Amino acid sequence: MEKLVIYTDGGCLGNPGPGGWAYFILSGGEETNGSGGEEQTTNNRMELTAVIHALNAAKLNYPESVLEVHTDSQYVQKGITEWINRWVRNGWKTVNKKPVKNVDLWKALKDVSDTLKIIWKWVPGHAGVEYNEACDTLVKKEMERYQ
Repeated sequence: MEKLVIYTDGGCLGNPGPGGWAYFILSGGEETNGSGGEEQTTNNRMELTAVIHALNAAKLNYPESVLEVHTDSQYVQKGITEWINRWVRNGWKTVNKKPVKNVDLWKALKDVSDTLKIIWKWVPGHAGVEYNEACDTLVKKEMERYQ
């Protein structure tokens, strides 16, 4: 079974403000990427959006692969690996009984991730990790479209 390596990033100028998201999928020496943005959004929404788009692209093109997803967002990494099952059990409420923020994106992420084999990895942002930096460059280009 093939293993794909995926890098994702999202960002925002201001929070909220113009935002961008990007991903790279690495497979057998080849790379594909995608990016986009929104005029008014938040950093966390862009981080989640990047992962959702990357997983949907991987599912379409590499449905049987094991995915190693690298994100510099602890919000995404901890949310999907530690918090989400409790949120679901609690009717999409936090431990403090408050509604989960960005629930629309968390539900979309759960839906796609439940159908895939994923290894979640956190990487430090702005630390010279090649494809994390490449994602960041695409994110900045997307944000600039809205300035």
